[in-house]
Amino acid sequence: MLWIKALHLFFMVSWFAGLFYLPRLFVHHAMTEDKATSERLKIMERKLFFFVTPWAILTIVFGLWLWLGYGFSGTWLTIKIALVCLLVIYHIICGVFMIDFRDDKNNRTDVFYRWFNELPALLLIGIVFLAVLKQPA
Repeated sequence: MLWIKALHLFFMVSWFAGLFYLPRLFVHHAMTEDKATSERLKIMERKLFFFVTPWAILTIVFGLWLWLGYGFSGTWLTIKIALVCLLVIYHIICGVFMIDFRDDKNNRTDVFYRWFNELPALLLIGIVFLAVLKQPA
C-alpha cells in the first residue's frame, strides 16, 4: 500500500503544480493586448490543462484505492472528500476559463485571476492537514 500512497502523492503534487500555474497564465493572458502573445498563451493554457488533467484523474484513482485498501472513515475523510470535490470543480472552471480565452470571450480582469489563483493553495492546506492530522473513526 505504500507504493499506492507514494503514487497518490506524486500525482497530487503534479496536479497541484498545474493548478498553481494555469491561473498565472490566465493573469498574463488577461493583461496582454498583443495578439501574438495571446495566441502563445492560448497554446500554453491548452497544453497545460490537458497535461495535468490525467494527473487529476490518477490522483483520485489512487486516493480511492487507498481508501478501499485502508478502509478509512470518519469526519476528517468526509471533509477531505468535499475539499477534493471542490478542487475538481476548480479544475473544471479552469477548463471553462481556458475555453473563454481560446474563443476571445474572457471578460475577467487580471486581478480576478490573481485572487482565483489563491484557491488551490487554501484547498491544499485543508486537504493536507486533514490527511496528516486525521483522527480514528
